[in-house]
Amino acid sequence: MHTLRKNRPLRRIVLASAATVSGMVLLLSLKPHTTPSVAGLASAPAPSSSSSSSSTSGAGSTGSATGTRTLTGDTVQTRWGPVQVRVTVTDGKLTAVTAVTYPQENPRDQEISSYAIPQLTREALTAQSADIDTVSGATYTSDGYRQSLQSALDSANG
Repeated sequence: MHTLRKNRPLRRIVLASAATVSGMVLLLSLKPHTTPSVAGLASAPAPSSSSSSSSTSGAGSTGSATGTRTLTGDTVQTRWGPVQVRVTVTDGKLTAVTAVTYPQENPRDQEISSYAIPQLTREALTAQSADIDTVSGATYTSDGYRQSLQSALDSANG
């Protein structure tokens, strides 16, 4: 028996609807998550900012180990843009962490950074190290933050 017989119009409607929904799901699954122009813009200015900021990387404001020192970590290139942090170490204790550079090319990057950066900063101050958890939804930013923080802390210890 044929499933699309003319005396079963409801069956034809259900099968046609199912085929349409399946086709739409397949088409939407192939949609890219970012536009090529945004991805191109995010990676284009990164080398120039990386080279200018790496010259200040590791420079302390004072040389004593017991005073207050401000150090800037390396610029870490992530999938969504560069991440760089600056730390303040007072008497060997981490007292402040500031994100100098972080992804903010588009509204989505700004949204992610606005909730991830404060969380990462709180965790770094609590842990007193770069051994901090990744913020859900901001994996690349968290990894870049952690790496830049570690480089700044290495400069403070070395």
